[in-house]
Amino acid sequence: MFGGRYAIDFVGVDERHRSAGSRSWRTFLATEPPELFFAFGQPILAPGNGTVVHVHDGEHDHEGRRSQLALVPYALGQGARLRRGVGAVAGNYVIISLRGTGTYVALTHFQTGSIRVSAGDEVQEGQHIANCGNSGNSTQPHVHMQAMDSSDLPGARGVPMLFRRFREWSSGPHEHRVREWAIPGERVVVEALPVR
Repeated sequence: MFGGRYAIDFVGVDERHRSAGSRSWRTFLATEPPELFFAFGQPILAPGNGTVVHVHDGEHDHEGRRSQLALVPYALGQGARLRRGVGAVAGNYVIISLRGTGTYVALTHFQTGSIRVSAGDEVQEGQHIANCGNSGNSTQPHVHMQAMDSSDLPGARGVPMLFRRFREWSSGPHEHRVREWAIPGERVVVEALPVR
């Protein structure tokens, strides 16, 4: 659905690969403020050169949910979010038409009010376009990224993405490898590296 077949969720972590630096009773039994998570408010950069074709803002940032108990009512609300439409699922988002490729990239779950671009703007790879948030269908602050064959989220089909160069940790913080023109593995930690 929504062109998400090859989508990737990027969750910000610290050097110990934790998404938040502390735990409390709320971590295990309730929700937590989004500001507790490392990714919340961090700048999100354009993944390539292109033209912004759609922007949606105004969805609120909700509480984070690491607790299995807090995830139950959230999961039960999935149907209602789908019925409310794209904004309720994607949250605040930007869609970019990548120059010369016929491909569109959607970046979603931005922080409310942080989007710095408008439809029709030309963007350059690495340009700050918004901040990481917890809007839409999101259990903790992160960025959802997907490539598509159309800018119409409900009707788009997902297409695979390759990343030029990154470091990937599949187990502990000391075991990593550098990968080029690849897709990150499942549940790994990645760090973008400069292209040589």
